[in-house]
Amino acid sequence: MKDIPFISLDQAVEGMDQWGLEGRPFVFICDYKGEKVWWGSEEEAKTWGISLEFNNNKIPYFPGPIHFEKFPISYQEYLVKFHQVQAGLKRGDSFLVNLTFPTPIQTNLSLEDIYLHTKAKYKLLIQDQLVVFSPEPFIHIENNKIQAFPMKGTLAANEKNHPEDLLIDAKEQAEHATIVDLIRNDISRVAFPIQVEKYQYIEQVKTHSQDLWQMSSLISGELMPHFQHKFGSILKALLPAGSITGAPKHATMEIIEKAEGYNRGFYTGIMGKFDGTSLYSGVLIRFIEQINQKLVFKSGGGITVFSDPEKEYLELIQKVYLAI
Repeated sequence: MKDIPFISLDQAVEGMDQWGLEGRPFVFICDYKGEKVWWGSEEEAKTWGISLEFNNNKIPYFPGPIHFEKFPISYQEYLVKFHQVQAGLKRGDSFLVNLTFPTPIQTNLSLEDIYLHTKAKYKLLIQDQLVVFSPEPFIHIENNKIQAFPMKGTLAANEKNHPEDLLIDAKEQAEHATIVDLIRNDISRVAFPIQVEKYQYIEQVKTHSQDLWQMSSLISGELMPHFQHKFGSILKALLPAGSITGAPKHATMEIIEKAEGYNRGFYTGIMGKFDGTSLYSGVLIRFIEQINQKLVFKSGGGITVFSDPEKEYLELIQKVYLAI
């Protein structure tokens, strides 16, 4: 397959703005750093081996038994990175850092199998390169109203845990409140007035091994006149997504760069679709990439000064799953 003609987000802004103003439908993908962006019609996307699906409500069906094995970083290796991040938090450089890792996996499923048969709100397949089945929205724009849905706070769904436990956990509360404040600040760059419509609602995510509860909030605002229909300019003002970086964003990204020691690539970037009237987009998490003929699942979680390293390590591993 030919190499996809990526450009930077800076280069994409003007064209995406123009198509938005014209009401011309398009789809797009953008990596974590805004260095690789592709946008165009859905028909063009298919010619480059890019498939996107939004708000999938189909009943997932995997033909035959699923083999899925993960080989996460050791707890000792994780602790080194965790303490590196905690040092930045204790210095006051950041209040919240989203720390992520690549986890090698083995499965009898191809990337295309996973794309076709998982259930998720946002699904992406770049042929022979990566697959995403994400539960997390980024922004939704309709009638000049912008909505954001920061997702932060995860708990295994089992007989010992209850969804209400997320609402009384000090660490999860601090993490979620920090992200809501950050996203509200981000949205204020393009919209006014701003409001938190729903705070800390919990949804259940089904996986092939163990279900999870995840906590989200809904923030909305009215787009300022000079941002209306200018989707490229809006994305440039908001990216990267606050839920997968932390706060404050710039200083936190420096901590991430030093601690993680690997290239996120499209992981924690975004995908989206403008249908001529409304824009929908999702965060590229629940992410599997093919690297040197081997599969790697990228996952992570938010670290605060209240974080328990054993719980954070467990969450990292719990997020390596197939959505069913």
